[in-house]
Amino acid sequence: MTASALDELPFRRLLLAAPLLAALCAPLLASAQTSPTPGIDQRQLNQERRIDQGESSGSLTQQEANRLENGQERVQRIENRANADGVVTTGEQARLQKAENVQSRRIHRQKHDRQHDFNHNGRIDRR
Repeated sequence: MTASALDELPFRRLLLAAPLLAALCAPLLASAQTSPTPGIDQRQLNQERRIDQGESSGSLTQQEANRLENGQERVQRIENRANADGVVTTGEQARLQKAENVQSRRIHRQKHDRQHDFNHNGRIDRR
């Protein structure tokens, strides 16, 4: 073997081993980043957007928005407790779903009541 052939040999092994190593590690990385409750996470995000939209449009007062955000934090705590052992059972999923349903109804009710703050001055505007 010549000197240039010896220099290329470790590099070739590295080139051959890199895709194999990446293929073996990809499922491990994906499982570490995956949430056991992706549907609940997405719904939480959607409901937080609904609260933010209601606050910015004036259909929610600051006090209503604060209460609704506290409710979202309550649902997040329920989710964290359910996921503490790494497995979310069907009973825990049902409890989370019920808590999300309650929170969704609260958001709707508060956004469509007669209390508004369209001019964002902190006072309730009535139509």
